[in-house]
Amino acid sequence: MSQNTLKVNELNEDAEYDENGVEVFDEKVLVEEEPSDNDIAEEELLSQGATQRVLDATQLYLGEIGYSPLLTAEEEVYFARRALRGDIASRRRMIESNLRLVVKIARRYSNRGLALLDLIEEGNLGLIRAVEKFDPERGFRFSTYATWWIRQTIERAIMNQTRTIRLPIHIVKELNVYLRTARELSHKLDHEPSAEEIAEQLDKPVDDVSRMLRLNERITSVDTPLGGDSEKALLDILADEKDNGPEDTTQDDDMKQSIVKWLFELNAKQREVLARRFGLLGYEAATLEDVGREIGLTRERVRQIQVEGLRRLREILQTQGLNIEALFRE
Repeated sequence: MSQNTLKVNELNEDAEYDENGVEVFDEKVLVEEEPSDNDIAEEELLSQGATQRVLDATQLYLGEIGYSPLLTAEEEVYFARRALRGDIASRRRMIESNLRLVVKIARRYSNRGLALLDLIEEGNLGLIRAVEKFDPERGFRFSTYATWWIRQTIERAIMNQTRTIRLPIHIVKELNVYLRTARELSHKLDHEPSAEEIAEQLDKPVDDVSRMLRLNERITSVDTPLGGDSEKALLDILADEKDNGPEDTTQDDDMKQSIVKWLFELNAKQREVLARRFGLLGYEAATLEDVGREIGLTRERVRQIQVEGLRRLREILQTQGLNIEALFRE
């Protein structure tokens, strides 16, 4: 007889049986025991380990992309032209050299419902789209163009998260119609559609469309705790938006140069009104009344010129896959 058989027999000798020969179990033995302090500590360690693995993965990714050299303006034009002709290696170089731009933008959307790696993943999709659409002959830097696409893909992903404020069912249904139309137009037009374009497609008033789209914006309390060992809330660490770092300043300068170039494609009156209204070309941003007073026109006439100028600018930017609402906000 084998040793295994002996062990089984020894176990069976301690078992109790009823009159039918069925083994009887002690119910007290079968009752699930309360977790001990050691069990709880082990679960906490496992949870901390999972969090640490996420952090390790993030650090690993950031370390890997740090080895990708940035491109000069001349290199951007060279590789972009080759990428447009279907050169896979040039396309890859354009993407890899701008992965750090995605991380920089993704960090701005932290604490909005998505983990940093998820934000980066969404932003990378926008970067790929930007590489596919970028035309180096337009005269501005790729980072300026890619920033818009990266922001759009990240913001769209965040909007798909659960809502903070519960909306009535009839409002949700109406909002879904607008959002579905926006998605269809984005594929058709190759850019994020404006409220005016959605309104025209649905034959709805622009104000109604704008009001509904604002309901889709995600809300985060500034008192939201950050978690971890810190007792700080989101409000305690919010950066001053007016305090731009050197990278932001450079990027903003590139964008301003592009905007100035586009403004000079308008007529003189449209250019002056938009410059005064939005604080461009050395002017301070001003109201319709103030602009009218400065150039000797009524408030209504200034508004009409502004509408005409923005409409013309929208046409110019649409040819480059950009959205005017991302650049001009009152």
